Amino acid sequence: MFSRKRVLGAAAVAAGAALVLAGCAGGGGDAPEGEPTFNPDEEVTLDLAFWGNDVRAELYNEVIAAFNEEYPNITVNSSFLAFPEFWEKRQTEAAGGNLPDVMQFDYSYLRQYSENELLLDLDPYIGGIIESDPLPQNILDIGVVNDTTYAIPTSTNAWGMYTNPVLLEQAGVEEFGGGTWEDYTEWMGEVTDASGGAFWGGSDFTGRIQNFELQLRAEGSDLFSDEGEPGFDEERLAEFWESGQDIRDGIGVPQQRVEEVAPLSPFDTALTASELTWDNFGSGYLGNLGEGYTELGLVAPPITEEGAKDLYLKPSMLHAISANTDHPEAAATLVNFLINSPQSGEIFGTNRGIPASETALEAAELDPLSQQIADYEASIADRLGDAPPVPIIGYGTLEEKFRQLGTELNFGTVTVEDAVTQFFAEMDVVLNQ
Repeated sequence: MFSRKRVLGAAAVAAGAALVLAGCAGGGGDAPEGEPTFNPDEEVTLDLAFWGNDVRAELYNEVIAAFNEEYPNITVNSSFLAFPEFWEKRQTEAAGGNLPDVMQFDYSYLRQYSENELLLDLDPYIGGIIESDPLPQNILDIGVVNDTTYAIPTSTNAWGMYTNPVLLEQAGVEEFGGGTWEDYTEWMGEVTDASGGAFWGGSDFTGRIQNFELQLRAEGSDLFSDEGEPGFDEERLAEFWESGQDIRDGIGVPQQRVEEVAPLSPFDTALTASELTWDNFGSGYLGNLGEGYTELGLVAPPITEEGAKDLYLKPSMLHAISANTDHPEAAATLVNFLINSPQSGEIFGTNRGIPASETALEAAELDPLSQQIADYEASIADRLGDAPPVPIIGYGTLEEKFRQLGTELNFGTVTVEDAVTQFFAEMDVVLNQ
């Protein structure tokens, strides 16, 4: 039987401390003196916005109905859009100063919105209206920008390696048993050779900035500091991209094949036996692989330095409150219910990812893949460190540039030296805009 307490305890130990609750300085889980309190008799209307589809919308409707059983005087008007349109509308609302009271939030936008003073400081509500007991400190810290909490994670995921058991059986190669990035490259080569040209061991991992980040974290650096300073120089980036040369020379899937199956990935289409990615991608992989696939392998990424805290928990999504809300206490009450209540766990299940809250997760019914992901996150507890600084403004642009240069490296249309020059030029523009 899976125990959430085991995961949270292990993750917190891996982060260097036992579970420390936000609000401890104010007296454990009790509300700090002078904290705002919500009058449940006040008639209040809140706007709630989220991204998703009709399935998620129906789940939100069910959770809102459960919320209204406890807070009948709070009317919640919800709306949803697909992810790109959701953020287009938020940008328009932000310019006009009329963001929704409560928003489902994405990590990549957190610094931009918080530093532009568009989000409410949640620290006065944590430990009181927003329960902190079910959320360990390393989870709460994810929503902190410049020492202030602006969002609370609904769910978490971690970087991992999915593998295809059907292809590995066909190749007669065992699951990747762990080891260094060089060991992983060698393993990929064994799979590629054993397949007889039918598929490949994996893709060029140097095309993903997250793999570079893992190596930097193992060395004690981050991609970018809170001040926006890069944690690497041209030489270190060149070293990383050069490490993928053997993969580009035949071990990994050719870039032309990658382009042919886009927008699906080579792993989605059974062209590769492994893929380094976020652990919440599993259900999408199973759906795309289709008939004949009932399970996937999920193992830890290669190791840069033994004992390093290179992995971390990332929010699948968060909830934040507009700085301009007329009802901050009621909004905080809604956020607490959406994240911490057993009703939210039971209704949402893993639709928003593995619940970050212990009380929500205990009430959630985990399907086999979700259980596998939860067990995986428990298994990497000794590698989990503190989350890195919240992504800099413009991080998405740099992530995409990194990917594009990785594609060009695989096509052989750019040298490592030129790729490094181009990336640093782009980074200079982003950091100084």
